[in-house]
Amino acid sequence: MDTKKCDKIFNQAIKSKQVHEFVLFVENSNGDFSYKNEYGDKSIDSPLLMASITKMFTTTCILILLEQDKLSLDDKVSRFVDKKKLSELHMYNGQEYSFDLTISSLLFQTSGLPDIFEERKDSLKKRVLQEDFNINFDEIIKLTKQLKPHFAPDAIKRAYYADVNFEILGEIIETITASSLEDAFQSFIFKPLGLEKTYLPQNEHDFIPSIYYKERYISRPKFIKSSRASGGGISTARELMIFLKAFFRGKFFKKEVFHQLNKYKKLQTSMYPIQYGGGYMRIPLNGLSTVFVGKGELVGHSGSTGSFAFYYPHKDLFLVGDVNQFANPALPIRLAMRIALSIK
Repeated sequence: MDTKKCDKIFNQAIKSKQVHEFVLFVENSNGDFSYKNEYGDKSIDSPLLMASITKMFTTTCILILLEQDKLSLDDKVSRFVDKKKLSELHMYNGQEYSFDLTISSLLFQTSGLPDIFEERKDSLKKRVLQEDFNINFDEIIKLTKQLKPHFAPDAIKRAYYADVNFEILGEIIETITASSLEDAFQSFIFKPLGLEKTYLPQNEHDFIPSIYYKERYISRPKFIKSSRASGGGISTARELMIFLKAFFRGKFFKKEVFHQLNKYKKLQTSMYPIQYGGGYMRIPLNGLSTVFVGKGELVGHSGSTGSFAFYYPHKDLFLVGDVNQFANPALPIRLAMRIALSIK
């Protein structure tokens, strides 16, 4: 495979004022094609913030529990989460839908629940840019209740991306396993794959990388530790590649279980061209966003801090990287699309 275009895209990216560091790692299934490039302080083994790529780890736990018959995607959330906490979480057009929410509603982002990270006038994103702070599950639920849902659960052919969906899934995993989410990740994912530099940070000794916001370099360890199931994971490009291959090549669950996830719905307009399946994103490469020139799709996830982990089945390529830039969440997606389309 020709890598000259990869070099060209990489070199163009690092000329951007917003890109202070960049790591890119591309491989095919068996590793006989492998490309990597590094810039700034980021190497293939440097810690990186997975941000929302963590959702794929949460999804993995849910599917393993599904295979173990510990849950069903149709199970009501109220089976696992305190009914008092759920009460009035989803009030839409004068009706309560809190007890209609299912695991599927959360996993596929079809709950209609609002996103406190982006939506409020005093959104968590705005607050994160000003200060570091802890926020626990009860506070996330309380803040979500202060906003209006966008639709009744599973009522329309759309999805609405909201971190709260995955925070609730994290609580469900803890309830079923009677352990912490960190321990569930460890026993279901990190240990079986031999991941030694991938973790959910728990205490002040766990290293948490700082983030660029435009030119500013900010440290937000408290908030990242609070983001657990929706975005709190730390990894490296090398270990993320191992996980990504395992996720899409059937190491964790049977194909028939995995095929339950590939029903995709469009997300809110601000996230175009991303669609959402069960716990991961799909980006079509043959639409308006690529002026119809591409073939196939990217499946995987990106993170708001500039990380990405995608599989391109059409060319059997896995793309992992991080530009560590919080000011432009579309940047890693655009880069992944360009790289996928460039490799012949």
